[in-house]
Amino acid sequence: MQPMHLFERLKGAASDEWHAYVAHPFVAGLIDGTLPKPCFQRYLVQDYLFLIHFARAFALAVYKSDTLADMADRAGALSRIVGNEMALHVEYCRGWGISREQIEATPEAQETMAYTRYVLERGMAGDVLDLEVALAPCTIGYGAIGRAARQDPRLKISGNPYMPWIEAYSSEDYLKVADSSVARLDRIWNARGGEARLPQLIKTFSEACRLETSFWQMGMSAATP
Repeated sequence: MQPMHLFERLKGAASDEWHAYVAHPFVAGLIDGTLPKPCFQRYLVQDYLFLIHFARAFALAVYKSDTLADMADRAGALSRIVGNEMALHVEYCRGWGISREQIEATPEAQETMAYTRYVLERGMAGDVLDLEVALAPCTIGYGAIGRAARQDPRLKISGNPYMPWIEAYSSEDYLKVADSSVARLDRIWNARGGEARLPQLIKTFSEACRLETSFWQMGMSAATP
């Protein structure tokens, strides 16, 4: 019998937090197309600000990595974020009526600060395994959300303004990224793990899921008058 992936163990131990994150009303609104436009616009702006710190987390992962292969992998991810994804994000925001100037003039929401600084803190205080576990709800979770959305009977394809988002995170390219992150967790766990570490890793994963849920809720708050 194949051993269970570390990610599956973390997800199982934090099932309530995981479900609250991946089945949040924000996600449901993306799937059936009913999410109010201001909610998505607020999310888009904050997601750009999130990406800045996400890039810093990958830079930290390069420093914390043990092997040249892992360093190269994380350096490549950092390069894609800084050199490509952020520009694409700005272009995508423009399609939603949000200019670069508006994005850059927007302060970070408390929820954005809470999650990004938590990830960086776990990476700085711990090792690369702590950092990767803190990142997992984002790097792996978006792929899980994309996969599930494609199978969801509520999925509205025609006329759904959020289909490009769903397509991005259910694409073969992104799912490869998510699956490689699952495998990376296993490699690092095998090198640096041990059952004595599992309770703290579960705590980190649970907290990261809660912070992801708060990030969705931050977007939802734009619908409140």
